[in-house]
Amino acid sequence: MSAAKPVIGIPADRRMHGGHPFHQVGEKYIRAVTDGVGGIPLPIPVLAEDLDIDELLEVFDGILFSGSPSDIEPHHYAGTPSAPGTLHDAERDALTLPLARRALETGVPVFAICRGFQELNVALGGSLHQKVAEVPGYHLHKENPDDPLEVQYGPSHDVVLIEGGFLHELFGATTAAVNSLHGQGVARLADGLIVEALADDGLVEAFRVDDVPGFNLAVQWHPEWRAIENDLSMAMFKAFGEACRQRAAGRQV
Repeated sequence: MSAAKPVIGIPADRRMHGGHPFHQVGEKYIRAVTDGVGGIPLPIPVLAEDLDIDELLEVFDGILFSGSPSDIEPHHYAGTPSAPGTLHDAERDALTLPLARRALETGVPVFAICRGFQELNVALGGSLHQKVAEVPGYHLHKENPDDPLEVQYGPSHDVVLIEGGFLHELFGATTAAVNSLHGQGVARLADGLIVEALADDGLVEAFRVDDVPGFNLAVQWHPEWRAIENDLSMAMFKAFGEACRQRAAGRQV
């Protein structure tokens, strides 16, 4: 009998449509799990008061923390109030921050993308620049929303993969071209995080959490976009998938 596919949880965004709350996950993340990981994607509703974190983690073989148009509420990292009109998602924050901490503690494989990358940093005590482009020394990392999606998600700049790091070993190169669709970025990196990639202006673009029992990787760019067409994206999703399959196999014993 063939091994069961790993079950990957993807925390949802909470959005209002017609006066009703919906919990939603972008299809590109779902497709990245089916096509890149070879797993079964399951959205996680962001109902922190009604869901037990440990019970949730018993269900999943891995957690994919996705990107989102919303920003983490700045009070989670002692930041100043957001600019008027900033989109937040308090319900997602309430679930993902403790979920990230507990998943890392218990060895559940974690892959975090864009907002998810920022969630891991904040969950572990780091902070964010709310508008990277306004910080001296950094350039604009955000896409032009008037461009076609193919341009928005196309290669934007190179990142340097830290020599000897996980991504360097995985990809076999010291640079990679990535897309860039984020207005925020790491200000203070949380203790225990190992930088895996830097942008040309020095902004942290990828990290791992040191001294935790399971696979983990966080990237600021969007490898889920047409993942099967990008060698680095597929290498990352396959590594995540292998870790998830190992957990699934262990849980079946």
